[in-house]
Amino acid sequence: MSVPILTVDGPSGSGKGTLSRIVAHHAGWHLLDSGALYRLVGLAGRKRGLGEDDIEGHARLAVAMDVRFGVGQEAELVLLDGQDVTDAIRTEEAGRDASRVAAWPPVRASLLERQRAFAQPPGLVADGRDMGTVVFPEAALKVFLTASAQVRALRRYNQLKEKGSGASLSALSREIAERDARDSTRAVAPLVPARDAEVIDSTGLSIGEVAACVIELGRQRGLWT
Repeated sequence: MSVPILTVDGPSGSGKGTLSRIVAHHAGWHLLDSGALYRLVGLAGRKRGLGEDDIEGHARLAVAMDVRFGVGQEAELVLLDGQDVTDAIRTEEAGRDASRVAAWPPVRASLLERQRAFAQPPGLVADGRDMGTVVFPEAALKVFLTASAQVRALRRYNQLKEKGSGASLSALSREIAERDARDSTRAVAPLVPARDAEVIDSTGLSIGEVAACVIELGRQRGLWT
């Protein structure tokens, strides 16, 4: 590919979002948070007054909306049409909208091309669940980041506590296990490592250790110095 790409796939709570921001910041590359795109389509649809069953309207939005992702190492920044919607897309309402629009094939098809359009010089770090298998199968480096379900649930629990949100660790564990099952067995773009992916288990590692590993892998492949 003319633009070097690093894909970071993995299940919820594996740390792929934080890892992607750190590596993108290190390399000075663009960042794609693919999961946020579905939330953004739902949010943009609400802002423009589209009906909840307007599939084609949402598919057009998937192509036309102006989206930017920040690459700061410490925090995520998401801009929609120039406005900061970082918090707005993380609400329960946004999650429900994302689940609804993600089931529509025209939206998925529109976002496939939209995701590929993020591949701009000097390079792209793409975070998701099918980045290395479907969206960027020819990526220069593919990472599949995983961790035990118990550790991922604990990480999510601690994140929610830091934000002042109540959460049940046992409920989070069940939700993650159920989501893992759905993601790995779905008919379209199941969550599986690409055949040529570097699989990293972050269960006993800090995010700094994982980032150092991936940065070294990129250095070995000549993606950065």
